Amino acid sequence: MSRVILFNKPHGVLSQFTDGQARATLSDYIDVPKVYAAGRLDRDSEGLLVLTDNGKLQAKIAHPKYKAAKTYMVQVEGVPEANAIAQLRAGVILKDGKTRPAKAEAVSEPDWLWPRDPPVRVRKTVPDSWLRITISEGKNRQVRRMCAAVGHPCLRLIRVQVGEWSLEGIALGAWRDA
Repeated sequence: MSRVILFNKPHGVLSQFTDGQARATLSDYIDVPKVYAAGRLDRDSEGLLVLTDNGKLQAKIAHPKYKAAKTYMVQVEGVPEANAIAQLRAGVILKDGKTRPAKAEAVSEPDWLWPRDPPVRVRKTVPDSWLRITISEGKNRQVRRMCAAVGHPCLRLIRVQVGEWSLEGIALGAWRDA
């Protein structure tokens, strides 16, 4: 029987168990042997990280050929107009090629949101807003680069769902078996 762990990764934590630079890692939160992250979340991203002891399942979640859907709540600089959202939905041209079409919509700030440490940089002269974006591939820093490419740099990125697994009910820094 495979073990699957759902972890709500805080900002500033690496998606690995060891680091030679004394930065926060998964080992600061999860003391379970022989589980590994299925995919990654950048150090400055937050939210759902799936870990498993099953190599085949890990590959199925992480490898782009399987097209596992990953959904993010994204705080962006500015207020995207319809054409920016349409570009995200059509696929965005990045330096490493065009992304697959994404599901993208403007949404209200989540009411379940926890405070981020450190707080997001806010500029008084530039409004910010939230998007819900679902992608089916995993290019490096893809959602951040997509948002920047349509003129709305990412201020905060929280993964809320990977395939069938959801962040719902998992406190920041906590984990549970799936």
